[in-house]
Amino acid sequence: MAKYFTAELYRFFDELIANNNRLWFNANKERYIEWVRDPMSRFIIAMQEPLSRISAHIVADPRPVGGSMFRIYRDTRFSKDKTPYKSHAASHFRHTVGRDVHGPGFYFHLGPDKNEVGGGIWRPETAVARQIRQRIVDHPRQWEKIVGDVAFVARFGGLQGEQLKRVPREYDPDHPFGDDLRRKDFVVSVSLTRKQITGNGLVEEMSAIFAAMSPLMGFIAKAIGLPW
Repeated sequence: MAKYFTAELYRFFDELIANNNRLWFNANKERYIEWVRDPMSRFIIAMQEPLSRISAHIVADPRPVGGSMFRIYRDTRFSKDKTPYKSHAASHFRHTVGRDVHGPGFYFHLGPDKNEVGGGIWRPETAVARQIRQRIVDHPRQWEKIVGDVAFVARFGGLQGEQLKRVPREYDPDHPFGDDLRRKDFVVSVSLTRKQITGNGLVEEMSAIFAAMSPLMGFIAKAIGLPW
């Protein structure tokens, strides 16, 4: 077992929130590299083997740019909030064909606001969401086995995310999985404590969480014609 993140990560982000400007960040960039960026790269490398056991089609790329790690720089072009830096670190373990966060994958977020692990597909395109809904209708028992599993519900509390106001017109409004047919997102997540994040067993903990999410991920992948 190894440790990847320390309390210094949270200290850095606490100070960044109070000083979210380029002058402060440039003066503290080495702290960011030492306590946030490089530990995240090492963690991503450590997750490669556990993820390969779950699926050969999930990518764990440790590159700071173009890999699994999200950049700290915010895209402020269309936002009223012009602060230049994110107040958290994050990584996204995408499917090999996933081009962005809207493809199926696993997500890891850590910072002063929350520490969260997620999986599934967030805000898919309309055609993709329709494929997932259709598979739910075509394979209701398989879907029930996943989302109704006692251990799955106990760990994640069920599916999360936004929903349409009504069941899409092509489906029975009284369908037993009507709530799921209304979903815009097909995701689950669980929170972790700072003690878990900074402890020696983080890779093992994350591996167990991702494995528990795997049946949902496999269902989604099959629905949209991807290997799993």
